[in-house]
Amino acid sequence: MDSRIWESVDHLVAWLDEHSTQSPQEERLLRLLKLSEEVGEVGAAVIGATGQNPRKGVTHTWEDVQHELCDVVFSALVALRTLTPDAARVFAERLAYVEQRSAASRRPLDGSEEAADEAADQMADEKAEETAGEEAGRTAKETEAKA
Repeated sequence: MDSRIWESVDHLVAWLDEHSTQSPQEERLLRLLKLSEEVGEVGAAVIGATGQNPRKGVTHTWEDVQHELCDVVFSALVALRTLTPDAARVFAERLAYVEQRSAASRRPLDGSEEAADEAADQMADEKAEETAGEEAGRTAKETEAKA
């Protein structure tokens, strides 16, 4: 994932922390609950885009649905970063796991399972290397900013 995204997430978390009136434990729970709110807004936008409420008709566009989905992703990344300072690493490791699992489910029909396993392992290694590089760059920037 682009390191710029994680920088933005870090800034959002810092801004939210700075303006929080809750204890750290309550803030963490509220950020997790924010996901449910945002998912509900996706549902409302889909209902609005399809005109499923006869009383209201079409109230949203599919672009609205896209924006709401982005809000879900932002909220999830903020919640993850709130739970761990290593959010980028956790995310990259989980992505590699899901990619490997999905690659395993797409094994070639010709029986070349070893090739599929090697490809999945290579993808996981590449993701881990990419994340390590991004994390090192972010750490260097944080060190420069503190100096």
